[in-house]
Amino acid sequence: MLILLAFIIVFHIISAALLFISTIDSAWWVGNGFSTDVWHLCFNGSNCTALDDSFPDYQAIQAVQATMILSTILCCVAFFVFVLQLFRLKQGERFVLTSVIQLLSCLCVMIAASIYTDRHEELHTGYLYTFDVKSGQFGYSYIVAWVAFAFTLVSGIMYLILRKRK
Repeated sequence: MLILLAFIIVFHIISAALLFISTIDSAWWVGNGFSTDVWHLCFNGSNCTALDDSFPDYQAIQAVQATMILSTILCCVAFFVFVLQLFRLKQGERFVLTSVIQLLSCLCVMIAASIYTDRHEELHTGYLYTFDVKSGQFGYSYIVAWVAFAFTLVSGIMYLILRKRK
């Protein structure tokens, strides 16, 4: 049981780390000479500009920002609730609250990545006029966001199935 518990804790920490990486790092859309994430647009690796109202379809970027932050916060809250439930639950009870919070985190990261997937061309049209946006590709932070989605989904299901045992 201790090995299973350690595995679940490590799995949850990895999920949170993936969410932090995908939210913070500047590699959601990359191309020759530019990269962008949900916060900045960087030219030549170091010349970064914060995304603001002048950015095309800024409301979609704000939705992605909000849901990624919410998913990261919910994942961290789920970990703390799990630790509390670990010591408070009676033997044989399930970690339902932890599971619900983790599944909400999963839903938020899915929404963020889906919005970005749907709107990435509109988000970069006109703003990157000196670069060929079509030649860009999804960066590793975008991929990490989808991996974090899978990890939080699996983690949420594990908490739903897990019972407190001796």
